[in-house]
Formats: sequence, C-alpha cells, structure tokens
Amino acid sequence: MKVVLLKDVAGLGIRGQVVKVAEGYGRNYLIPKGLAEEATPGRIKELARLDQAREERVERLAAQARKVAAGLKGLTVRIPARAGEGGKLFGSVGNKDIAAALAARHNLKIDRKKLELKEPIRSLGKFPVLARLHPGVQVEFEVEVVDNGT
Repeated sequence: MKVVLLKDVAGLGIRGQVVKVAEGYGRNYLIPKGLAEEATPGRIKELARLDQAREERVERLAAQARKVAAGLKGLTVRIPARAGEGGKLFGSVGNKDIAAALAARHNLKIDRKKLELKEPIRSLGKFPVLARLHPGVQVEFEVEVVDNGT
C-alpha cells in the first residue's frame, strides 16, 4: 500500500513523501493516527503542485534576498550614538539599531535576527556586519558609529 506522510515518521520518511508500507501498518496505525493518508492519484498530483509552488516561493524569496544583498554590498551605515571619553559609547549598538537605521536611511527592511555582529558595538568606529538574508545569500557591509555630539 502506498501512503502520503502527513507528518515526519521516524524510520519511514518525511512529511509529504510517498512511501510503500505494509497494508496493516498503513490502515491500522498510520492513517488512524493522522500520520498518513492513502496515496490516491489525485493526492499525488496535489503534492506535486504544492512542491512546485513551494519551490517557486523559495526561488522568489532567494531573488528578493539577492536584490537586497546587491543594495547592501559596499554600503556604510552611519549610526549616531552618545559617546564619552575615549570614544566609548553609553550603552551599545546592536542588531536592532542597525536594522532600524537600514530601514530609516536606506529603505531596506531586514529582520534584525538576520544581522550578525561578532559582539555588540561599544565604541566609535567602523565595524563589519554580516547579513544572512537567505540560505546561500549573505553579504557583509560596514556600520560606522559616530558621535552625535550631545
């Protein structure tokens, strides 16, 4: 009997996969527990359509990420912050501040969780930031923290 897995099943397969199982295992365990349903020709076509739609969505997101990466490449984001003696900041500049500056000054909306700093920025100067926009799409840009003069 062929079934379509609705959830990941250890030792059998992952969600959406069509697998061949023993008749009793499918009818008495997988289907009643909601782990699988019988693989009808219509269901297999629907799965193929869903897979194609998922691939198109992933490709569209990757294209958007590449477009944003092109905008970030070579960009220097200036962030004003209060600093004391020796260029040491009162507080720090983190992912949230960088994402806000990108949105406000460069009209680039990037989730703060996609920005990676080696450590929070606690002094004036230029620092590299890595943006992991999509699997396989990452770009490094520079953040310059300047004294706002107050």
